[in-house]
Amino acid sequence: MTPHHSDGHPHRFDPANKHVLDSAERRQALPPEATLSSIPVGPHDTVVDLGAGTGYFSIPAAAMTNETVHAVDVSTEMLDELKQRQDAAGVKNIELVQGTIENVPLDDQLADVVIASLVLHEVEPLEQGIQEIHRLLKQGGKLLCIDWEAVDSPMGPPLHIRIASDKMSAALESQGFSITARHVPAPALYTLVAEKL
Repeated sequence: MTPHHSDGHPHRFDPANKHVLDSAERRQALPPEATLSSIPVGPHDTVVDLGAGTGYFSIPAAAMTNETVHAVDVSTEMLDELKQRQDAAGVKNIELVQGTIENVPLDDQLADVVIASLVLHEVEPLEQGIQEIHRLLKQGGKLLCIDWEAVDSPMGPPLHIRIASDKMSAALESQGFSITARHVPAPALYTLVAEKL
């Protein structure tokens, strides 16, 4: 398996592999507009995209809302790439935010929707990341969590850092969320929609 982590952090995605974030396989399994429609993202929703990467979800989310999409990533390289794609798409309502999921530099109860796509398995401890998501969301706000099922697959992170969907569901429920939808878009992926109680 191709290593996809770097910067001394054993679980963090390596920006050198950013090409895989927009692969045909990913678009087939997780078509961004259809995936966002499952929440859904509405015209008055403020969105926070955690681990936004190159804007796979940030850019389509920005087309669905008139409010701000806060695209959060720890990597300046990723944010620079996202800025280029944002400019090329003529999108004006994305704010680039450098920060970690464990400590997001945004205000409490800012968001109607938080997106955490293929990133929560990188967070240590997981509970801290979920608490940050809970802090960011308004009451009744929704989290779209997409992550790798704890099974072997040719793509994705090593098996030992994956978080099984039942464990992710339990972790979310223990931190004040209710799971409102579950989906298996591909054999090694799962999506959860969770509402802040």
